[in-house]
Amino acid sequence: MRTRHLIACGLAALSLAAAGCGEEKAEEARSGAAPNEEATEEAPAEPSSSGEGATTKGAFGKQPTVTVPEGAQAPTELETKDLSPGKGPAAKSGDQLAVNYHGVAFSTGEVFDSSFGRGQTLPVELGAGGVIPGFEQGLEGMKAGGRRQITIPPELAYGPQGSPPAIGPNETLVFVLDLVSIK
Repeated sequence: MRTRHLIACGLAALSLAAAGCGEEKAEEARSGAAPNEEATEEAPAEPSSSGEGATTKGAFGKQPTVTVPEGAQAPTELETKDLSPGKGPAAKSGDQLAVNYHGVAFSTGEVFDSSFGRGQTLPVELGAGGVIPGFEQGLEGMKAGGRRQITIPPELAYGPQGSPPAIGPNETLVFVLDLVSIK
């Protein structure tokens, strides 16, 4: 059900983006780069704080590559790792955020959803409960232009019911989040 909500929010964001700005400005907002300027810096592949978790490669605004080591132990608590810090004020409850996300199942390393391929951001009102708790908690304190990897245990994701068919029961989720803007 929340997957459908994420998709609906994403479609609403695409409609707003198409109505509110030209293609050049939309691309600038997605990539964090000025027109005709490409973001080329790669974030290094580094383990999460547990030392055995997922690693991420890729620059802000570009679809990341997430690798989960075979046989790695899934964390039992929310893990966050800033891959690039961003600038400006930190996101707080009540803020309207525009987020690009890339989601991978920890158990398989398979992508279950990504906004990068759709070329649209997900609108999130921080603190409103419109997304799973771990996703929302993972956004807290981020700054615009920042990229963060979060690993969400099942209790803060979809729990024992999962979100079929894409997310199985008791699945730990790995997301890479790009915070495009805060309003």
